Amino acid sequence: MQVNNHILVEDAKLGSDEAKNKLVQDNSPLIKSVIKRFKNKGVEYEDLYQLGCMGFLKAINNYNPDYNVKFTTYAVPLIAGEVKRFLRDDGYIKISRSLKSLSIQINRFIDEYSKKNINAPKIAEIAKHFGMEEADIICAMECSKLPLSIYDKTDDDPSRSRTILDKLPDDYNEEDLLNKIMLKNIINSLEPRDKKIIMLRYFRDKTQGEVARMLNVSQVQVSRLEIKILQQLKQKINK
Repeated sequence: MQVNNHILVEDAKLGSDEAKNKLVQDNSPLIKSVIKRFKNKGVEYEDLYQLGCMGFLKAINNYNPDYNVKFTTYAVPLIAGEVKRFLRDDGYIKISRSLKSLSIQINRFIDEYSKKNINAPKIAEIAKHFGMEEADIICAMECSKLPLSIYDKTDDDPSRSRTILDKLPDDYNEEDLLNKIMLKNIINSLEPRDKKIIMLRYFRDKTQGEVARMLNVSQVQVSRLEIKILQQLKQKINK
């Protein structure tokens, strides 16, 4: 199924309506499994399904095999995101307490894992830890990414729960924090190689020569790529 998906996605990206229809038809159970989480929100099921299909088509257009993740796994948050965006804009969205609790538990696990292993856990490792499907983990993480109040609780245990404000440094500046969040999201949207160059140059203080050796390219190539990437970042920031 995954091989067929990969071939069909490539055909669909080239403009094949037949491939798109086949993908939607074959992955209809996946779309339905995601949208069922948004039932009883004041939107008809058929409308939810159409929104899910729109998100699925966005996944087709944006998917890149270099992401090193299954297409179906990549599609889940985009399907959920399309529905969530519609519900949020129309004032319907309300994340359940159980989903919030799961999201908190996942974030806690990621923090603890990262401290012990340096790197963050993969989706498969998180799913294994909680005994859940990868799609359910992704959906929980994605659906909880709503605008937060700095007074929102960060723990599901009332006895030790702290607000986001409690975790902010004394010299917290809201504008600076928002700028950092925006920059982080923009950098994460870069292609893997471009992201690596930016991280090495501006967060690890590596010279262009050092980056060139690490990527096995010339320093001139790194210089050209860096200029191009910075232009992309500037355009995205000014949008």
